[in-house]
Amino acid sequence: MNLDAIEVNEIVKGLPMGLLRWYPFRKGCKTLLLGSTDIVIADMLSNLFQMEVVIAGIEQLEEVEGSFDYAVSIGSLEQVAEPVDVLAKLQQLLVRDGVLLLGMNNRLGLRYFCGDRDLYTDRSFDSVEGYRQGKSPLGRMYARSEIESMLSATGWSQRKFYSVLPNLAEPVFLFADGQLPKEDMANRLFPSYHYPSSVFLQEESLYGTLADNGLFHTMANAFLIECSNLGAFADALYVTTSLERGRKNAMVTVIHDDGTVSKDAIYLEGKARLRCLAEHMQTLQECGVPVVAGRLDDDGRYVMPYIESVTGQVYLKELLKKDKEKFLQTMDDFRDAILASSPIHRGEFVDARGEKGETDLFDEAFLDMVPLNSFYLNGKFVFFDQEFSEGNYPVNVVLTRMIATLYAGNPELHQILPADELYDRYGLLAEKQRWLEMEWAFLRKLRQEEPLQEYHQKVRRDNGIMAANRAQMNYPAGKYQKLFVDIFQDADAKKLVLFGSGRYARAFMDLYRVRYPVYAIVDNNEPAWGTEIHGVKVQSPEILEKMQPGEYKVLICIKNFMPVMEQLDNLRVVDYSIFDPGKSYVIPKAPMTDMEEKDPQKNKKYRVGYVAGVFDLFHIGHLNMFRRAKEQCDYLIVGVVSDRQVREYKKVEPFVPFEERLEMVRACQYVDEAHEIPFEHPDTNMAWKLYHFDVQFSGSDYEHDPVWLKKKAWLEERGSTMVFFPYTQSTSSTKLKKLITERLI
Repeated sequence: MNLDAIEVNEIVKGLPMGLLRWYPFRKGCKTLLLGSTDIVIADMLSNLFQMEVVIAGIEQLEEVEGSFDYAVSIGSLEQVAEPVDVLAKLQQLLVRDGVLLLGMNNRLGLRYFCGDRDLYTDRSFDSVEGYRQGKSPLGRMYARSEIESMLSATGWSQRKFYSVLPNLAEPVFLFADGQLPKEDMANRLFPSYHYPSSVFLQEESLYGTLADNGLFHTMANAFLIECSNLGAFADALYVTTSLERGRKNAMVTVIHDDGTVSKDAIYLEGKARLRCLAEHMQTLQECGVPVVAGRLDDDGRYVMPYIESVTGQVYLKELLKKDKEKFLQTMDDFRDAILASSPIHRGEFVDARGEKGETDLFDEAFLDMVPLNSFYLNGKFVFFDQEFSEGNYPVNVVLTRMIATLYAGNPELHQILPADELYDRYGLLAEKQRWLEMEWAFLRKLRQEEPLQEYHQKVRRDNGIMAANRAQMNYPAGKYQKLFVDIFQDADAKKLVLFGSGRYARAFMDLYRVRYPVYAIVDNNEPAWGTEIHGVKVQSPEILEKMQPGEYKVLICIKNFMPVMEQLDNLRVVDYSIFDPGKSYVIPKAPMTDMEEKDPQKNKKYRVGYVAGVFDLFHIGHLNMFRRAKEQCDYLIVGVVSDRQVREYKKVEPFVPFEERLEMVRACQYVDEAHEIPFEHPDTNMAWKLYHFDVQFSGSDYEHDPVWLKKKAWLEERGSTMVFFPYTQSTSSTKLKKLITERLI
């Protein structure tokens, strides 16, 4: 589903609604919405609950008159000098059985210990220190004990706290006091931040430890506090929302203290999804798959009993740590439950790349049959929340999801049993990437990842930046720069040796081998010796002892690089750095000196330009593009598509072999450099990471293409841009090929 800008804006604006959308407001009441002009909250209260809503700023509160059934304040108390006075005034404005609902940020929230900046001072750790370094005129946050004291001082003695994650702006999880997660937050929570670039810890992986040590509620990022003079509170124990999924799929799930669970659509359009859920659970039950049975009530909510148990995800994770063999047997049981969910037939499918294939297909695949959506009861997996299904869908994708979701956010599991062993056990390893791509496509569509990409870039951390922030804390500035930033320093002048032969080394070879030829690859893993990566053999690290100091530079291409650093120090290797495939590196521009000599003009618009293409049957159109590009930049780099890439992506055979196309492009007087485009990373973002060009030139037929416009926007965020040239109309490779073919025939 492709959303337009209006729909995306509606989703983002509606996210804060999750804080209150589940609350059992009495319809037809009068509500004071304090210190907020949030139209989404006001509209929800007036339209969904038929309330009379009065919006008042903090400075207007003294002028407000009348009696209210509810008062709602989200973050506004943090922005006043005397919040106690405001709380006292609200006590006066509410009727005897009135309810005050406060959304408050927690100054001791885990997000701030992970490096997020203070909401009001825009500095790290100010709230954690209790604002010892100074306050902001914009406001300040409070810890739970401080909030409790303010409420007690103003007569609000009856209250119920809910811990809110990830925060008030995007409330997805609410836990009432005493309630702890029974699921693995490491792959359920997507933290969002005020300033994600300063974060240095993986927040979602820490909540399990906090819960085990009694700190979960103390260090929640925010609170919703329900205050009632009569002590009558909502019956919710635990709430989850999914507003980011859009109007058709947005849901709110509430665990009630009467032993039931209700699932309701956020918007009217979502009622159809609940009917699908009811039908799916009935279908699974008829197939003999254990499910948590539920029903649709008169309001269209799906209601089911609450199961007092950990999820299958948690059970399997703990089982693997204790008994590997029993874990494998239990995973076989999970696999068998999936296979029993629908009849299977042989048929054709289309994968995420649009390529066709033939495999075993479910008549109706239930895509959420994963450990997260199950309980382990009496030796069996019992499934819940099976909302989504697809007809004629590959069995292997559902089995892949079973493994991928179990391992997501749990790197320690790989140390006990690599995920590839499970993929191999269930016959998935040979085409694992294909199945994973289809799984990712399902999740991206469900989570609206592409439409919400711009929003996510603003609020979610970049794991590469997070790792860099953390690494920077461990070394003096100079050593950190050498180890992690300037990794290509002297790489042109020395023999380059990669230490490691796994995923990181392959990523380096895919991306940089053309720019920086690799002299040797070494690895401590003896079975890897003799294997090759792009024609370079993997050898024992003993070869380093035979090389002269100053002759070579080592790039460590291993995630856990510390033991290798120690090994190199013991070998007295001094010139080494750490390569991370997730980072973008500044490549030293060795040719720049020559560039000044070749073209002394100083008035060109751009310094480094980039052009990519096949350049088959080199013709005047190619020459004109290079000429026009060179007129606008001092130094022109050209990326040439390999034969393999032409075959696999364009589905044709090039007339001229790659090596000859590359040499013809290099021979052009307007071209300063020409290189093979890495097959594994052919897109604009990787080219920019390689060359850090100021502009990419392309043909005008892409000028209005949404995909290319996204590429242009991506470049402009990094200080580069994209310029579109019109093609030479009289000649093109396509026309030449047609003429050649016709004459040959």
